[in-house]
Amino acid sequence: MKKSKIFFVSLGCDKNRVDSEEMLGHLAASGFSFTDDETEADVIVVNTCCFIDEAKEESIEAILDMAQMKTEGVCKKLVVAGCLAERYREDIRTELPEVDVICGVNELPKIIEACTLEDDATSEEATDGKPAEIAEPKRVLTTAGHYEFLKIAEGCNKHCTYCVIPNIRGAYRSFTMDHLLEEAEYLAEQGVKELIVVAQETSIYGKDLYGEYKLPELLRKLCLIDGLKWIRVLYCYPEDISEDFLHVMAEEEKICKYIDMPIQHASDKILKRMGRRTSHDSIVETIKKAREIVPDVTLRTSLISGFPGETEEDHKILVDFVKEMQFDHLGVFTYSREEGTPAHDFEDQVDEAVKIARRDEIMKLQEAISETKLLEKKEQTFDIIVEGKLPEEEAYVGRTRMDAPDVDGLFYFECGEELMTGDLIRAKATESGQYDLFGEFLERID
Repeated sequence: MKKSKIFFVSLGCDKNRVDSEEMLGHLAASGFSFTDDETEADVIVVNTCCFIDEAKEESIEAILDMAQMKTEGVCKKLVVAGCLAERYREDIRTELPEVDVICGVNELPKIIEACTLEDDATSEEATDGKPAEIAEPKRVLTTAGHYEFLKIAEGCNKHCTYCVIPNIRGAYRSFTMDHLLEEAEYLAEQGVKELIVVAQETSIYGKDLYGEYKLPELLRKLCLIDGLKWIRVLYCYPEDISEDFLHVMAEEEKICKYIDMPIQHASDKILKRMGRRTSHDSIVETIKKAREIVPDVTLRTSLISGFPGETEEDHKILVDFVKEMQFDHLGVFTYSREEGTPAHDFEDQVDEAVKIARRDEIMKLQEAISETKLLEKKEQTFDIIVEGKLPEEEAYVGRTRMDAPDVDGLFYFECGEELMTGDLIRAKATESGQYDLFGEFLERID
């Protein structure tokens, strides 16, 4: 008997995307089919996020939109999975009766059962009455195919006072190196050229399993996999960035000279209130060391404006820090007051308008920094991974090793040859903007 057809919505971060792809893999191996038209789906799955208020609102809106398919489409079952399901299970039960199954982050292996309808049940049995064997599930890739994420750990031990992740996803748990290398081999076989290593924190990978930091060793082994051209590492907390890691980055050609270093603030008072395990001076020292060992390193960071107790003096410290450090990429979030976190109950909450004004001031400063940095890159040559074509402009768009997908800048260029998404080429920058580069095609390199 043919199994149900599933429409899948994946929200939130790249770690959540990996969860979605693994669920899709289990479903595909069990015989379910998929559709990109929600009106045709027998079962709809929404994999949710709830890290900040905006993410919660997006998740709830998606659930309500999909719930309409029970009357406007053929949907018989609505499944809510992921972080929102884990954190607000009881609220979903009482406030969203349209939801049929709630599947938290620790229950993702149950996705097959969650998506099974009565009409599907008999297809679980083989002809001899024994359960049918299910093929070894492999992730169903949902990116463009030329880049993919490798999640090397789950959970977090930091317990920053503003963050709900440890409450939702539990303690930090590294995945075994053998498992990760096998998964990376599979991704390379599927045509993935850029492997992006992620976790809530990548720097401490392996400490819980092997008694020591194993990220440098893992990276060296990933570099040996045929087919992988670029390896990018995200989410390295500054206090745990080791010299071994920096030397691997400097020495291995495949590893992008790129560090995503979430800092959140530069005022020692605010860092302490956030529960961060670092200080202004130690962050500066880490950045200095990174630039010494990897001279051409690209640095990205994320900051929080308007954390409870942040004064104008604290904000000025952060502004001065951004001016001094000259990050290549930087994002600022206004503080989101999350129930269940210590910071939620801090008395000295900052007015929302002040949060926004402070965020905007930093982003305006960073805009000028980025524009100046990109201006210096004119006439330089870069390796580019092609992201697609802009037919209306007869131009292509891609990314350099300096730019992670979805969050950083792009490289626009003209080319007389026909290129495909995922092709690796070399191009020369001829013009620059605030966040993007523009140039001309030179040659193919893959």
